[in-house]
Amino acid sequence: MNTTHTLSAKSISILFMLYLGWFIPPVSYAQVDQSAVDDFVRISAYQQKRPLKDIAYIIDQAEFQPVIIEKMSRPAEKTMTWERYRNIFMTSERIHAGVVFWKENEQALNRVSEETGVAIETILGVIGVETYFGARMGTYRVLDALYTLAFGYPKRSSFFKKELGKYLELCKKEGLDPLVVKGSYAGAIGYGQFMPSSYLAYAKSYDSDSGADLINQVEDGIASVANYLKVHRWNKGELVAMPANKSEHAETLSKQSVKPANTIIFYTQKGYEPAEPVSPSKLVSLQVMDMEDGSQEYWVTFKNFYVITRYNHSPLYALAVFQLGEAIKEARKTDG
Repeated sequence: MNTTHTLSAKSISILFMLYLGWFIPPVSYAQVDQSAVDDFVRISAYQQKRPLKDIAYIIDQAEFQPVIIEKMSRPAEKTMTWERYRNIFMTSERIHAGVVFWKENEQALNRVSEETGVAIETILGVIGVETYFGARMGTYRVLDALYTLAFGYPKRSSFFKKELGKYLELCKKEGLDPLVVKGSYAGAIGYGQFMPSSYLAYAKSYDSDSGADLINQVEDGIASVANYLKVHRWNKGELVAMPANKSEHAETLSKQSVKPANTIIFYTQKGYEPAEPVSPSKLVSLQVMDMEDGSQEYWVTFKNFYVITRYNHSPLYALAVFQLGEAIKEARKTDG
């Protein structure tokens, strides 16, 4: 493959089989614009100052996976009620796994929390929601996931082309085999499920004397999750969320931004009272969570809740992280 669009070995093979009448093109090839792939290869080689043939070889090994498009089109955060979403993560098994993970990695968690100011329970909540404490880091080749989304998902094509380029950079920098690394269907990697651009920007080595390995080194995973939250302005010792009660005559509110923009008194005057005393002038948001029976839960959320949504923009995700972390913290007290 080069700038004159020379056919790859894969393309030549397909054309030969077509000529002989042996091959019916799968949906995947019909959905990929080869000229767009060639342009990406050429631009990436130029930007990364790498031989065109090296980039072309890697991209030529990518396989289009239609199931990834299907999954991306119906993410759980947009198709489930809060109750169903919460029940995925708030299980006794996952909470127990969090307690075990805490015990096994207590030294690293203590040190990282002390250095960054990020609460241990929040670090645990993120890793627990993202990968079940490292047990479920993903089964898709990251190359396939990013290739599929870059060239088969027009809605976010530019984003995933960027991530595919960053993935090539990441593999070069960290000595990873781009044909082997596995992750989520969106191309996220390691304990904290970092996208390649986030891996490059926020990954942190626990011992500071080598590159960060978020796949094999749990300490690096812990340090990197905390570093991500710290960089996005986590406030040490501050609240994340608390339940709120809705009065009988409360006003119906439009959907509220996750970024705190109104004071507590603003919401109390509209009929929403936090479960515990909070300074009336404190900036907060109010998140409304749908239950399966049509009822709703109300949550006052603070700046640290917003910081968690920098990891994943869904309020459901942030509340699941918060509740899982709190549940692990409580279970650890009783477990000893």
